[in-house]
Amino acid sequence: QVQLAESGGGLVQPGGSLRLSCVGSGFMLRFSAIGWVRQVPGKEREGIACITPRNGTIYYPDSLQGRFTISRDLAKNTAYLQMNNLQPEDTGVYYCAASSGNSYCPTTGDRAPRTFGNWGQGTQVSVSS
Repeated sequence: QVQLAESGGGLVQPGGSLRLSCVGSGFMLRFSAIGWVRQVPGKEREGIACITPRNGTIYYPDSLQGRFTISRDLAKNTAYLQMNNLQPEDTGVYYCAASSGNSYCPTTGDRAPRTFGNWGQGTQVSVSS
């Protein structure tokens, strides 16, 4: 049974940083595409970053790469999302997701909900002064 467990969310002031963790069980990260998907209030879930089995990274949009970094530790079967210089518009629920039946990252962020077959429960990130 595939399970994903996120942690690391919380309340942070603008300009602050957080690191989200996603521990996988029941499967091996090295064979899956792993993504971070964000849902802000009133909007659909949208992918923000993805890491491929070959350790390639994709950010949606590209400009997020300057503030967010996706990574993984295969020994711990864990993926991470380092978020720096957080802004109020980054507030939302952050989900970790894994591919199911394939190993592809979505080509665009809005395809993330249809691409990933396995999801964590989400962790809340709030950015406010």
